[in-house]
Amino acid sequence: MLCLVTGANGHLGNTLVRELLRQGHTVRAGVRDIHQQAAFAGLECEVVYAELLDEAALLKALDGVEVLFQVAAVFKHWAKNPEAEIVQPNVQGTRCVLQAASRAGVKRVVYVSSVAAVGHDGSALDETHWCEESENAYYRSKILSERLAWQTANALGLWMVAVLPSAMIGPNAARLTDTLDFLQAVKDRKVPLDPGFHFNFVDVRDVASGMLLAAQKGRAGQRYILANERSSSLAELADVLGVRAPPRAPRWLLLAIAWLQERWASLTGQPAQLMCSQVRLFHGVRQEYNIDKAKAELGFNPRPPQQVLREAFAYLDRRGVQPYET
Repeated sequence: MLCLVTGANGHLGNTLVRELLRQGHTVRAGVRDIHQQAAFAGLECEVVYAELLDEAALLKALDGVEVLFQVAAVFKHWAKNPEAEIVQPNVQGTRCVLQAASRAGVKRVVYVSSVAAVGHDGSALDETHWCEESENAYYRSKILSERLAWQTANALGLWMVAVLPSAMIGPNAARLTDTLDFLQAVKDRKVPLDPGFHFNFVDVRDVASGMLLAAQKGRAGQRYILANERSSSLAELADVLGVRAPPRAPRWLLLAIAWLQERWASLTGQPAQLMCSQVRLFHGVRQEYNIDKAKAELGFNPRPPQQVLREAFAYLDRRGVQPYET
């Protein structure tokens, strides 16, 4: 089948392009900058311009496409103007790309949301749960975008499924995402305090495989959580690395540090490494999800958490030598 992957030079997008090619599909890799093609070296795919807010470009990129994998999105928690830089691009991009898919006659759409739209409260949440976060701009953008995606798909009669990945790590990152950057900081012993966060880490290759399974086996109108069986603490990351974990920081200290970092970021324009909204969202709360639906309906089978972490740290070790690998 002919597939279009938007955001194809991103971490998940590039991994998905590789998985589609490995399984014999014809791939168009949609990017915003057609001149940045290092991520596609050696890959037999067509690189096309696909800016989500450029309707003409989208219609051209979608011509003849059977399956759209809508991956492109802004992935960052801090911005000087979060509404303009994070929320609105994700929301408006969702509307535009789904309208273009309908006009182009695309048969199936796999829409990438996030477990941010599900939330987390320490229990194993499933696809029926919706997060009501409003303070963190990234979370708000994913919630609003997915809700709009369902409204648009239903109004236009589009066949669509949504996949909701957790914190993706692993190979094929042209640049470090916020998640990989956190792992790199842990690896380099640059995290002096344990913030008490328990992230649900999943290998990006498992998410890419799950997305293709969703296109093949998913039921229209359904959400599928593509996460791991359990979350991991900083102590567990340190254990994988064979180092001692830093001391646990109290919530009040984390909030003070985050407040100072946000104030400094607002003055300098440099991203805050820790935000008050992140402390409130993540401190002391395990990110646990019920992935039974994706396992039963799609055959989703993620690597165990410790394997995911070991392979991600090994990738970071050799990234400077070979930045793109399968």
